[in-house]
Amino acid sequence: MADENDVGPPEEQATGNGFPAPPPPIYTCTLTPELVAKAREELQEKPEWRLRDVQALRDMVLKEQPNLRTRLDDAFLLRFLRARKFDYDRALQLLLNYHTSRRAWPEVFNDLRPSTVKHVLDLGFLTVLPQPDPDGRYILCLRPGKWKPNDYPFVDNIRAIYLTLEKLIQPEETQVNGIVILADYSGVGLSQASSLGPFLAKKVVGILQDGFPIRIKAVNIINEPRIFKGIFAIIKPFLKEKMAERFVLHGSDLNSLHRTIPRVVLPEEYGGVAGRLDASAWSKTLLDSEVEFVVEFCQPDPLEGVVLSDSMLFEREQGGAQCEDVYRGLRSQLYYCY
Repeated sequence: MADENDVGPPEEQATGNGFPAPPPPIYTCTLTPELVAKAREELQEKPEWRLRDVQALRDMVLKEQPNLRTRLDDAFLLRFLRARKFDYDRALQLLLNYHTSRRAWPEVFNDLRPSTVKHVLDLGFLTVLPQPDPDGRYILCLRPGKWKPNDYPFVDNIRAIYLTLEKLIQPEETQVNGIVILADYSGVGLSQASSLGPFLAKKVVGILQDGFPIRIKAVNIINEPRIFKGIFAIIKPFLKEKMAERFVLHGSDLNSLHRTIPRVVLPEEYGGVAGRLDASAWSKTLLDSEVEFVVEFCQPDPLEGVVLSDSMLFEREQGGAQCEDVYRGLRSQLYYCY
């Protein structure tokens, strides 16, 4: 069994641009003693049982979904166990949701690789700040105002976000610590807001909450315009209570933001001291991973031949008429706010 104190040399722990490197093919625990203790306390992860738990999940997959074409290596399955606090049944459901989302949303997952979203990265719609916060959480910075509906379909932004999450979740540190989202709504107007309908919002929120093995610890919204109330009204019905409570609206009050994210890790644009915001390093990190994502996503449907229950998260779109009725009412609110 891997020793939880077995941490590789520094050059193996980060890429040349400061972002953490992916784990080795054969699982070796890379968590520091402090993170081992944190995982034990917050995730019910016991180092002495870790590989036994992985094997239990692997056995469940092979028994209950023998036709599912999924990775079954230790490092991959650990993502799902950690995301569901080592509850085997919930981890298996998350793994199935993870694969089901690909079938349900082909516009996002077909040919999903970094080179196909280079235009999104070049625009600066998203990046990851170079340094994690004091709690070890990397900060995904989104700038929706950079996107205009005439530029390209909004789904391309979702593709770029998903690739970013896939890259961020590779290191064990992120699996334990989670991530923080910082969304700057400067420049967002009616044209962007009206592009986010209820079906799109439901799918995005569904993937983030129930279809991806990552812990989103906080969502910080800054520079939100009046119209954001309409945007959030579209999203909120699909948020679980715990997730909704993690949204913090700061407006233009950077002092409020700094109480959540310290200035030392923020760029100058947000009152920080970490230099100018530069999206190029994260863009390079993703683009350099092209082959990795081709192997991961440009393969036959992993669900071919798999029978899924009606309770699967993305198997059916329910309540469509009700969603559309709600959206019609919200659209009038958007125009009013604008």
